[in-house]
Amino acid sequence: MKTLIAMFFLVFASTVSQVRSGADVLLSERMDLIKGKKLGIVTNHSALLSDGRHLVDALARVPDVKVVVLFGPEHGIRGNAPDGRSIRDTVDAATGAPIFSLYGRINKPTSEMLKDVDVLIYDIQDVGVRFYTYSSTLSLAMEAAAEKGIPYIVLDRPNPIRGTWVEGFVREDSLKSFVGLHPITIAHGMTLGEFATMINGEKWLKDGVKANLTVVKCAGWKRDMWYDQTGLAWVKPSPNMAELSTATVYPGTCLFEGTNLSEGRGTPKPFEYIGAPYVDAKAWASALNAAKLPGVTFEPIEFTTASIANTTNNPKYKGLLSHGVYVHVTDRNVFEPVRSTVHMLVAARKLFGDKFQWRSSINRLSGTSRLATMIDAGKTAEEITGVWRAEQDNFRSTRQKYLLY
Repeated sequence: MKTLIAMFFLVFASTVSQVRSGADVLLSERMDLIKGKKLGIVTNHSALLSDGRHLVDALARVPDVKVVVLFGPEHGIRGNAPDGRSIRDTVDAATGAPIFSLYGRINKPTSEMLKDVDVLIYDIQDVGVRFYTYSSTLSLAMEAAAEKGIPYIVLDRPNPIRGTWVEGFVREDSLKSFVGLHPITIAHGMTLGEFATMINGEKWLKDGVKANLTVVKCAGWKRDMWYDQTGLAWVKPSPNMAELSTATVYPGTCLFEGTNLSEGRGTPKPFEYIGAPYVDAKAWASALNAAKLPGVTFEPIEFTTASIANTTNNPKYKGLLSHGVYVHVTDRNVFEPVRSTVHMLVAARKLFGDKFQWRSSINRLSGTSRLATMIDAGKTAEEITGVWRAEQDNFRSTRQKYLLY
């Protein structure tokens, strides 16, 4: 029995490592970066240390350091505002520091907001996807710091879906928006520390300004790690990013936000349940399973969406019975989320005709006008995914220069 127990822990230890976030490394090894400084911090509820404390609470107790202002991204400092809802300015109860929202009327810290700041810190858990707005907040805060000559520190955290997965169209210049500030693929395979380094190196900030950037790297993280192999606790980065399985499909199925199909908000499986009242679930699942896509099966389901406090406000088809598919990932290491979603979209157009409709956001989300245009023209999924191969390879080549791990 003892031998079996020892073998179990040996196997467990080989699959789960204790990664330390950049925030932990800052407090244990790099306090020289902030000693004697007045700090601005761009953060939310995900900025937890390994002992469970929030970064802001920990820094508020450090002698010779003062937290003077906080900035919150989409979903707010506490991460409980539903998707797309503007966040109001407020005051932090723990430190008395003002909290300014960077989601709504203002997306970038103003000069007045930064007037007392010596160093601006960014610490938010991302999910490795272009249209996840935390990366846009990273960039705009970095730009504001650069314009003021304020040092910018990114406390790095793991890319939860691995630092190896790159997939999808590169965003076209005409479609620059808050869900796509920079010309990168949908799944970019970088940490935000690496992304910040890329932004600086490629001179993507306004007028080519460069930030005085320091990335405090994670300790112990390897590129091929999924988040559940890091030893870090999963904290929902946003209300509908319920678990790692959500983040696994999200690079693809978030594109359903740009259609009149429900992306599963208001259900137990957002981004994994996809459907609408008009869908023939069995026909859709059958067509998709016939494609034999790697690492995924499509199960016909029924679901009803509902508003969920602090999570989902007024989801599509609220209170109505929808039919659709459960995107069931069977092998996440070979699953291709964006390619799989293109197959789903092509099949939906073919099976449901004019009942299936695009929303105006589809081009911004996909980063291209080609996706919807090619699907409407009757192109196959493989013809569409073939279009992005060359630009994806070019992006990989550029990205390689900025990898830190």
